[in-house]
Amino acid sequence: MDNNHNTLARIHEVLNKGVSGVIVLPNNPTTDAIAASTSLYLGLTKMGKNVSIASSSKPVSDMTAADKIQNNIGAGGDSLMISFPYSDGSIDKVDYNIQGENFNLVITPRPGFSKLDPQAVNYSYTGGTVDFIIVVDSPTLNSLGTIYTENQHQFTGHDIINIDRHLTNAFFGTVNFVNKTISSVSELILSILEDLKIEIDKDMATNLYSGIAASTNNFTSYSVNADTFENIATLLRHGAIKKIIKKPAPPVVNQRVLSQNRPQAQAPKMSFSGAIESQPITPIEKVEQEKQPSQQGFEQKSPSDWLKPKIFKNGGLI
Repeated sequence: MDNNHNTLARIHEVLNKGVSGVIVLPNNPTTDAIAASTSLYLGLTKMGKNVSIASSSKPVSDMTAADKIQNNIGAGGDSLMISFPYSDGSIDKVDYNIQGENFNLVITPRPGFSKLDPQAVNYSYTGGTVDFIIVVDSPTLNSLGTIYTENQHQFTGHDIINIDRHLTNAFFGTVNFVNKTISSVSELILSILEDLKIEIDKDMATNLYSGIAASTNNFTSYSVNADTFENIATLLRHGAIKKIIKKPAPPVVNQRVLSQNRPQAQAPKMSFSGAIESQPITPIEKVEQEKQPSQQGFEQKSPSDWLKPKIFKNGGLI
């Protein structure tokens, strides 16, 4: 308990002296990781901090502030960055012009490619300095994927706050808030928000509730304890809305392969002594295995040149 208190005090110190920072998620983050990072983002924004959220893969989520997750590391800045989906060779040219008081950026697609969808365009600011980096739900920095491997220089010279629950966490941060027995990362974020005396609003509470529910399989996992339910009660008092956590769809099974691999069924058979014995059931021959009746005069083997292209001239075959 004292160790947690000291760690929270160090986190408080790093965040208070820093002005801007970035919250980094692992590649393909879990629902718990998304909930934790977005809630921390909302809380630090309330503190007046200039923060952003980054991940190598942009997740699809309806949580509040999930749309703020971007693919680059930066803490705001003054440079406007326009991002949109791009495939190699799809852009012909990029130009600009000024009409009156409007600056127009013109992006022309290459012939044969679709025009740019305005709904797919994202806007963000870049070029800002980073005072601190918060890594959420990652046992190592390499777990972050390309957001780390392509920006390793940005991880040097900064305070790194490592918030995680993995048993294999490498304690890579300058501050390590790691609890390997807690049921969710969202609960660690709740502790940080409470220690920072940040008012937890309805959106933050709902995100954290969803994160805990997803991490614990709706509060049924072995890691759930009395502290878990106390944290849930706290979030409900702050206005958390309970949402149904959808489980991933089961994988599609190839029924034909499954039937071929299934052991041959046994039918019960009554013996003279009254005991039930098993007797193999004669399998029904598959339709595709039935032999086609032979046709008189039909040549089974196709000519060797029948797939070759035919060339015609003046209505006749050459």
